Amino acid sequence: MFDRLADFVVRRRLWIVIGTALFFVAAGAIGGGVAERLSAGGFEDPHAESTRAEEVLRREFGTQTPNVVLLVTADGGDVDEPAVAEAGLALTEELARQDGVEEVGSYWSLQAPPLKSNDGGQALVVGVIEGSDDEVSERMEELSPRFTRAGDGLDVRVGGFAEVYRQMSTTIEEDLVRAETIAIPITMVLLVVVFGSVVAAGLPLLIGGLAIVGTFLILTILASMTQVSIFALNLTTSMGLGLAIDYSLFVVSRYREELRGGLDPHEAVKASVRTAGRTVAFSGLTVALSLGALMVFPLAFLRSFAYAGIAVVLLAALASVVTLPAVLALLGHRVDSLRLWKRKEAHEGEGFWHRMAVTVMRRPLVVASAVIAFLLVLGAPFLGVQWGQADDRALPDEASSHRVSQEIREAFDVNSANSLSVVAPGAAAGEDEIDDYATALSRTEGVFAVQAATGTYAEGRRVAPPDRFSARFTNAEGGTWLSVVPAVEAFSDAGEELARAVRETPAPWDVQVTGPSAALVDTKDSIFAKVPLAGGLIAAATFVLLFLMFGSVLVPLKAIVLNMLSLTATFGALVWVFQDGNLSSLLDFTPTGFLEVSTPILMFCIAFGLSMDYEVFLLSRVKEEYDRTGDNTASVALGLERTGRIVTAAALLLSVVFVATATSGVSMIKMFGIGLTLAVVADATLIRATLVPAFMRLAGRANWWAPRWMRRIHDRFGISEAAPEGSTP
Repeated sequence: MFDRLADFVVRRRLWIVIGTALFFVAAGAIGGGVAERLSAGGFEDPHAESTRAEEVLRREFGTQTPNVVLLVTADGGDVDEPAVAEAGLALTEELARQDGVEEVGSYWSLQAPPLKSNDGGQALVVGVIEGSDDEVSERMEELSPRFTRAGDGLDVRVGGFAEVYRQMSTTIEEDLVRAETIAIPITMVLLVVVFGSVVAAGLPLLIGGLAIVGTFLILTILASMTQVSIFALNLTTSMGLGLAIDYSLFVVSRYREELRGGLDPHEAVKASVRTAGRTVAFSGLTVALSLGALMVFPLAFLRSFAYAGIAVVLLAALASVVTLPAVLALLGHRVDSLRLWKRKEAHEGEGFWHRMAVTVMRRPLVVASAVIAFLLVLGAPFLGVQWGQADDRALPDEASSHRVSQEIREAFDVNSANSLSVVAPGAAAGEDEIDDYATALSRTEGVFAVQAATGTYAEGRRVAPPDRFSARFTNAEGGTWLSVVPAVEAFSDAGEELARAVRETPAPWDVQVTGPSAALVDTKDSIFAKVPLAGGLIAAATFVLLFLMFGSVLVPLKAIVLNMLSLTATFGALVWVFQDGNLSSLLDFTPTGFLEVSTPILMFCIAFGLSMDYEVFLLSRVKEEYDRTGDNTASVALGLERTGRIVTAAALLLSVVFVATATSGVSMIKMFGIGLTLAVVADATLIRATLVPAFMRLAGRANWWAPRWMRRIHDRFGISEAAPEGSTP
């Protein structure tokens, strides 16, 4: 297959380059505005109880969990002053008149003490902006500046979940531009250092641009059919540029190596496609399959990363084995044009990486034991991981919605926007039943009050009779719902315990519970229920592909175990930094005492795929040498010598891209960038330089062993191909 592809690329090189240029222009024109079509939401499981209950609440009772909050501060320090109260009522009515805004209430209109701060100087106006996540975000873009004001004795600032997610979306778009501004110039300089030639250094950026712009086109098309998260843009740019660098380095380095071996440019291109191109193709397939495991999760947020990841990986791989060789065939020896210096090539059997491999393989058991112990120590904090969901604290301290939410935490006993809604749409609810149930709910630890059609309850008794607003808790069919106002933080262990306790409280009818804490419980349950399946799919796909490539049972198993060890160390570091808050001042984020639950899942799939990327690069060269010489130790040393510099350079360049991503103001994107940087660096150094040669030395010839029945499968379906005659080893 790769023989035919190599011949095709060389023969049709000009048409391939022209076609690629046309594709780039078309993709840029259509996909250039992709950010406007993507969603800031997608964090809920559409089949979860909380999501279904929210829909019932909206459809049957015409209400929803409040998603917009106005924090109103009285200039005189007393929200009950007549002039302040009059202005507060006018503000409430003004918000209620806005298109798309429903169920507006405030301390002044509802006379609800929970909506007044402890010192009496602040009060809340709450409401619901209806529509999809995108529609809510667009509406907030108009309302937020309109209602951020000072005057009439009031200082008004905007918060709530709608404003938080809108500001997250805006921040991510700005961060994306900054990350590209940082990463591209630094990457270009480093590429020049690695290649020594300006022309050769520009090729990875060309492939990265193709992969990124092509993925923007695909995301634009997908966004017209399903919900795609705006967070996927960060993955698109970082992975597109990073993998293009990885793959281009491997192909261009092999091409230059073939030229040094005496082949003419066209034959060197063919040899590079048959060897490095094959490795890149199946490496890309491995990464894509790892990211494809995200499709098993019900959250649109995670599925969006699968869409973007699969697209950008396959496009980067395709461009690296088709477009890049075509460009090389056109350039010929001019690939080294504008050479700034010429790197001295080490003789075979020399160089740092060869010496490293030989040193490790002299004492493989000692080295492996020491490195494994070190990685386990790094991973130890992961044993105490706590999981949560992103809220306003994911934003920078200076973000207005973060400041508003933080003030509400500090100045108010409760936040009514975090209330749990207990929905019983089909109930023929009598007053006595509602009274008994509300009384029982109000006794639950962590409950501030329960509001129902029969009044307000606290600490096991009714503390207020029904009022003119109580009718909202029933519908024409006799159904009812109750609002459980929490006295605890929504996204916390206490909030989760409260949601579970409310669900476990015996009810006289079938009920469903929604609200932020219930949604957090459901999200975690949904994710963790799919983790074994996702992990199993990744492991199975990795094993099958590596077996088909190398015909070995031990090599895939070793790769899976070492990757798990490396990732455990990475996650341990993330717990220490982001959950426990170490380095929070240096990295400029607000620690919350938990890790955002979906980001590590995403990182696992990406980092696992990238680890296999480097594994394939190394092992393909080791296997090539082993097939030629039959000497296990020598082939490992020479394989590491041939790929060590390339893998290290690729890891360094990829780390620059991820570090640029980590400059984001959104903490979970920051964690994403830092975590993947740690994973890539650990994999390219500790794993590839020490554990891989140590384990391969200990295994000896068993590295390439497989049972006879599996050997027959590999002989029939294997994808390995020997290097053709004339190519350098």
